[in-house]
Amino acid sequence: MSGAAPGRAAPPPWPDAAEPPWPLLLGVRHHGPGSARAVRAALDACEPDAVLIEGPPEADALVGFAAEEGMRPPVALLAHAVGDPGQAAFWPLAEFSPEWVAIQWAVSRGVPVRFIDLPAANSLAMAARAGMEGAAGPDEAGRLADATRAVAVGGVRGEVPVAGDEVPEGDPAGRLRVDPLGALAEAAGYDEPERWWEDVVEHRGVGTGAVGGTGTAGAVASFAALGEAMAALRAEYGHGGHEHDAAREAQMRLRLREARREFGGRVAVVCGAWHVPALAGRTTVTADRGLLKGLPKVKVELSWVPWTHRRLARHSGYGAGITSPGWYSHLFHTADRPLERWLTKVAGLLRAEDFAVSSAHVIEAVRLAETLAAMRGRPLAGLAETMDAVRAVMCEGSDVPLALVHDRLVVGDVLGEVPESAPATPLQRDLARTQRSLRLKPEALDRELELDLRKETDAARSRLLHRLRLLGVDWGTPAASRGSTGTFRETWRLRWEPELSVRVAEAGVWGTTVLSAATTRAEAKAVDATALGEVTDLAERCLLAGLPDALPVVMRALADRAALDADVGHLAQALPALVRSVRYGDVRGTDTAALAEVAVGLAERVLVGLPPACFGLDADGAAEMRGHLEAVHQAVGLLAEIREGGAERAEAGPDGPSGLIGAGAGGDLVGAADSGDSPGGAGGRPGGGLRARWLAVLHALAGRDGVSGLIRGRAARLLLDDGRLAEGEAARLMGLVLSSGTAPAEAASWIEGFVGGGAGGGMLLVHDERLLGLLDGWLTGVPAEAFTDVLPLLRRTFAAYDAGVRRTLGELVRRGPAAADGPRPAGGPLVPGFGPGLDEERAAAALPTVRLLLGLDDSHDNRDNDNHASEVAG
Repeated sequence: MSGAAPGRAAPPPWPDAAEPPWPLLLGVRHHGPGSARAVRAALDACEPDAVLIEGPPEADALVGFAAEEGMRPPVALLAHAVGDPGQAAFWPLAEFSPEWVAIQWAVSRGVPVRFIDLPAANSLAMAARAGMEGAAGPDEAGRLADATRAVAVGGVRGEVPVAGDEVPEGDPAGRLRVDPLGALAEAAGYDEPERWWEDVVEHRGVGTGAVGGTGTAGAVASFAALGEAMAALRAEYGHGGHEHDAAREAQMRLRLREARREFGGRVAVVCGAWHVPALAGRTTVTADRGLLKGLPKVKVELSWVPWTHRRLARHSGYGAGITSPGWYSHLFHTADRPLERWLTKVAGLLRAEDFAVSSAHVIEAVRLAETLAAMRGRPLAGLAETMDAVRAVMCEGSDVPLALVHDRLVVGDVLGEVPESAPATPLQRDLARTQRSLRLKPEALDRELELDLRKETDAARSRLLHRLRLLGVDWGTPAASRGSTGTFRETWRLRWEPELSVRVAEAGVWGTTVLSAATTRAEAKAVDATALGEVTDLAERCLLAGLPDALPVVMRALADRAALDADVGHLAQALPALVRSVRYGDVRGTDTAALAEVAVGLAERVLVGLPPACFGLDADGAAEMRGHLEAVHQAVGLLAEIREGGAERAEAGPDGPSGLIGAGAGGDLVGAADSGDSPGGAGGRPGGGLRARWLAVLHALAGRDGVSGLIRGRAARLLLDDGRLAEGEAARLMGLVLSSGTAPAEAASWIEGFVGGGAGGGMLLVHDERLLGLLDGWLTGVPAEAFTDVLPLLRRTFAAYDAGVRRTLGELVRRGPAAADGPRPAGGPLVPGFGPGLDEERAAAALPTVRLLLGLDDSHDNRDNDNHASEVAG
């Protein structure tokens, strides 16, 4: 490979002289700590008058911000098209990136810095054109996008296609599809390119301070060797793997000529090692300009944005990064004993997570890693040997703690910072101000945020997160609250990703502040919505985000869609979100009387249209309608509760509209109480008129022929849970359905509707042995030829129960549940935990705790323990 090939580009001349030839070409691997140390040593030794860096020239004006105190890498240059912020590209830089080291060296000494790659205006336009014209497939378009980011897969080459990509037969460019690192590693006898690069470059000088020798010649020796290797590879495989590589290198040569005219000959160039032979070769200005002629352009804006180690990691989705940014950062910053210091970090992390790791573990892990490196012929223990030692010594062979080490240390959760003075859009500045005022700092790691909406700061945080979600900036996602399910509590899971900076830039078209942008975006979504459910969901989100100015537009769209939509399924699907909106207005102090009017009207239409819609449904349609039935039941109950709360608050005031639902807007349908003669008779509790009419609908569905058993069973279950079935009514309905006159498949469907849907149905069977006895008797009487047909339905029903519920039901069935016509005879066999009657003494002992949990006042309770026990039994 080192031999000269006919017609190949000459390697850069690096004579062993005190003064290096200018320009000084420093070929690097992007994000390589070894390259970064070598660049710093070479710049210190040669002291150039200007530093040129591979990157977009539009960023020249932003270089000065790198010297400000508030700039903390990892950061990235973000370029986006002015008219289309979603058309964007990043140039990430970490502390151990050679480009960042060169920038820091230059700005600290007042040395001019220039970027010399293709302008972002060209690279973004070319990427957009490639996507629109379909000139490249998805993979090729992705590589082009990576090219604009100036980060190379494998690191030392420009944008040569990834090794392993399929090469079409007869493609003359097929010979270009090679991984330069792989080729060099294979020539050196290595089977892993990363391991070869670590041994030759990354571990060079680690812990010793040495880089490439002494003096100027020693400082640039490694770059001379790498440049010669790249020249040999280009002679063998061509100039590059993408058609735009030639244009990029022509731009670099033109910028290099301009810099030499401006600053003289003493110019250093930091670029991907693959490009070094192209910059050392001789070409004419006319030829280079010809390669750039006719390139498309788009107006762009550039800014600095925070970046993360996770986005530098290849496995996390950024296709041109490194696998171990945390490890590379450690190698770059550690002056001595890198192995011992790294394993000490690992021990500290594992101890913080309650793993038993001592200093003896660290000592043994160091010995093992060094032994493995010696056995594998490596100059220093690399990440592979270190992780093998951690697994064996500190993790006792387990991959679980090892995954924690990889996530927290090998990759890391470092999030960079950008100074406030750096250029940003008005929306970005408003978001940053709001984050500071609310003490809500963006972080790269996942964290949960518990909010109490009764506190002003927490309520403002909630509004901010909801507004950002409306704008498509998903910094936080709602999560289930573990401590409370009240409407005054919210739980969020937060994690800031660099891509969110692009989303913020995109959202800038809607306004200059988060509030104005979210309001405008909500109004636009309301106008564009085509389905009723979309508008009701939007109304809910507007209330959560505190966007009162957007509500009138949303309400007009809601009224229009509701009037035109006659599909009962759509209406039933939209009602719950609308009712939740009314409730959120209550807990957040928002006037939602207009929303309440629409909610009541929508509920009325559902009550009228739902029964006919339940006829003639197939299995899938019945399953969907069951979901609507449950959602409407919950929504109607919530509407009544809201009205009851409003009536209580209005008792001391004059008659008229009060609370959330005015009397003239359907308030007569949702009264504070009725006469108690709602359907269901015994056991019914006072409720609103709308609730009573809904219960009548459920009663009609539960006993109507022609309705799917799934829906009839669910209607009966909802009535039972609501206390609207008379004594023994549930058993009567089940007995009718499980009689011999009902087809087994229909009976199984009814069972799924009645006791399916989770642990609630299982607990119903546990505590009502009469129902369990009916079910057991029916199941044992199913004919053999029909059993295989009903088995999938039954398995689906009972598989949803918790393991403890299934075990209890099995015990009950094994001992024989009570018959449908009476209790178990006294003296029958018992199972631990089950008795023939009520243990009144044990029940009475639990009553004080139960009453405390329910908030009941014991001072007015004079009943004896027997009555207490009877109450618990009931």
